[in-house]
Amino acid sequence: MQPTTKQHSQTVKAQLTEFSIRRPDDWHLHLRDGAALDHVVGATAKQFHRAIVMPNLKPPVTTTDMAVAYRDRILTAVKKSNAGSFEPLMVLYLTGATTPAEIEKAAKSGVVKAVKLYPAGATTNSEAGVSDLLGQCSDALEAMQKHDLPLLVHGEVTDSDVDVFDREAVFIDRVMKPLRARFPGLRVVFEHITTKQAAEFVRDEVTRDSSGRLLLGATLTPQHLLYNRNSLFNGGLQPHWYCLPILKREEHRVALLEAAVSGLPQFFLGTDSAPHAKHLKEMACGCAGCYSAPYAMEMYAEAFELAGALDTPEKLELFASLNGPAFYGLAPNEGRITLRRQSQTIPANLPFLTDSGIVPFRAGEELAWSMVDSD
Repeated sequence: MQPTTKQHSQTVKAQLTEFSIRRPDDWHLHLRDGAALDHVVGATAKQFHRAIVMPNLKPPVTTTDMAVAYRDRILTAVKKSNAGSFEPLMVLYLTGATTPAEIEKAAKSGVVKAVKLYPAGATTNSEAGVSDLLGQCSDALEAMQKHDLPLLVHGEVTDSDVDVFDREAVFIDRVMKPLRARFPGLRVVFEHITTKQAAEFVRDEVTRDSSGRLLLGATLTPQHLLYNRNSLFNGGLQPHWYCLPILKREEHRVALLEAAVSGLPQFFLGTDSAPHAKHLKEMACGCAGCYSAPYAMEMYAEAFELAGALDTPEKLELFASLNGPAFYGLAPNEGRITLRRQSQTIPANLPFLTDSGIVPFRAGEELAWSMVDSD
């Protein structure tokens, strides 16, 4: 059984009591919409200045006009939250009907920063996704390459004959390698990677455009850095640890953590924080997703400390605050956040849409770090 983070942290010699880094960004985030958006956006805005916002709403955000309207709703919710400045970076949901004209419009909008591939049936609200990427979307992909609009990839095959724990590794051979060969100038983010195979693929496939910017990157979540699949069954079935892609074996967690702390520019922060009401997680067919937004940076700090990479904060700053902006061609944030070695316990429940509330990831556990300041 994998030890808990609390048990791990007791074996790590304290190096820092407080540190500050440039204000980070979240390069993979779910904010939902309507009343749900109002409940959760403030938690992200307190920790991050910018976030790539996922488009898998109902209906999905498939056009630039829809993305602009969604951005306006997010900014209205941020203002109501009094959480400070926050910039949502919008994404289109790729379908077989996405046209080159829509891609060009998105690229020129200044609002849409990427397009998201959801393999049909892979995760929450992916029913409108793509079943044959190169067969259905070649014209759109060509336009994305032309207009330098990145493709964000949920990297799993959904074939029923492929084990759920192998779907990411199979995706690399069946989809990612043919995609990169056919569109070598397309900027691609392999999102929320969960396997040693994905970490090695992104590490080794280093290609750059004419300006020197990387063409392949990857985001990493706190849950995949800190825990393996044993946590899904620790003390019984744990629905609030269930996410997609699912947690993997310990060897994969170790490989992901090594990638995150490596300092390599192709790896950057993406929480994949995904809010679901408690009763929707604790039902016969519970939703996939971990709600980590309120305590994300504290969890990443723990992960880096477990790896012995928090003696000085530079590597965490690269991962959380510098690598992502460089990949997307944006300037780093000017503000800073401060974390202090100050224990806190994650609440068992937080307010949400219904009386059941929402259970944050690692509810009831103690964190070694607290974010005490941001600007």
